[in-house]
Amino acid sequence: MSASSTRPSYAAVLRMPHATRTFTAALVGRLSYGMVSLAVLLAVSRATGSYAAAGAVMALFGAASVFLSPLRAALVDRHGPRRALLPMAALYAGLLGTLAAATWRPGAPAAVLGTVAVAAGACTPPLGPTMRAVWGELVTDRRLLQRAYSLDGVAEELLFVSGPLLVGVLVGFAPPAAGVAVSALLVGIGTLAFVTSPVVKNVAVRASRARARARTRIGRGLVQPVVVAAGVGLSLGAVDLLVLAFAEQRGHGDDTVAWIFAALSAGSAVGGLLYGAVEWRAGARVRLPALTAGLGLSLAAAGLAPGFATLTGAVVCAGFFVAPALTTAYLVADESAAPGARVQAGAWVNTAVNAGISTGAAAGGLLVGHLPVGAGFALAGGAALLAAAAVGLGTRYPRARPQKQKQKQKLELEREHEQEREQEQKH
Repeated sequence: MSASSTRPSYAAVLRMPHATRTFTAALVGRLSYGMVSLAVLLAVSRATGSYAAAGAVMALFGAASVFLSPLRAALVDRHGPRRALLPMAALYAGLLGTLAAATWRPGAPAAVLGTVAVAAGACTPPLGPTMRAVWGELVTDRRLLQRAYSLDGVAEELLFVSGPLLVGVLVGFAPPAAGVAVSALLVGIGTLAFVTSPVVKNVAVRASRARARARTRIGRGLVQPVVVAAGVGLSLGAVDLLVLAFAEQRGHGDDTVAWIFAALSAGSAVGGLLYGAVEWRAGARVRLPALTAGLGLSLAAAGLAPGFATLTGAVVCAGFFVAPALTTAYLVADESAAPGARVQAGAWVNTAVNAGISTGAAAGGLLVGHLPVGAGFALAGGAALLAAAAVGLGTRYPRARPQKQKQKQKLELEREHEQEREQEQKH
């Protein structure tokens, strides 16, 4: 890393024109995603009286949201944030409102709730990938972009910690369905404020020729961040159940488990902020497998922990690598993306990490039932190490296009976009 007297700061990111307003609006909408999983789970279980039904509905909702994310992102790339996100947010909020109404009182059929949940998940607006694409348009300095992505990743981490806490407060005086209704309200307000921001309105809708070159496919350059994101997700998904099993074997209660989860999130937040503040000599593609390997080694070491305090320390160390690894994955994806596919590139990474978490949770359930907890941690760490080895040793990537060529292509696309806007105004 290098020390520079002109090192850009996180404050410099937020001083960019309209950055604070746009980022705040996106976070309001994304807070919905931090709340909705627990809210739907509690609401459906209360309405049906069945944890199995609640789990099935939640799985359907999550699958529709995660696996259709690249398709929704392609719509944003093709039509622009305003034209694509507003209809998605309206449908998503409306369907969540329908789900809230259906689960407000007991007795709703599980099949009906599952159908509404799948439809809602299919319409989830890709606010995270779109915000990262906006950062890419707003910030031209790669060092400042690293800070923007780090700030974005840490904020998202905190949203997924605070979201369930807000649901817990709501259910203290209202039915769980109220949490679903609030989630709908947040995504509606946040998306509307986001797309009306001047910087989002000015995000170029790429010309048809660029879109034809960058239809919904993963380029070779995106393989590395997608594989790493999947490996990180697998590791994290398994860790949750492994921590539960560790606490149960040693007679600790649920409050202890909550502290360990908080330690992981705190480590990730601190690691992300520190990582973003450093000017690295090594390129992002070199850092990515190193960070992923650090996560894997820390999780494997957690399996050797003799007690609660030691496990907490190991989990904090693992957390130091989570946000940096994902931040770097998004940076590499952005660098690799065709000009008309930046939202799609981020969505593929997002899909990979979420799919990995779901798969890791399922695998963690099997590991806990058949292996010692220490061996489970070793395997969870091994998933990250395998991903690091795969991208660090087993794959070659095309060289990036020269900077001048990239700038020329960007100028041409912006010129074509201006022509499209002039034609639209005439009509």
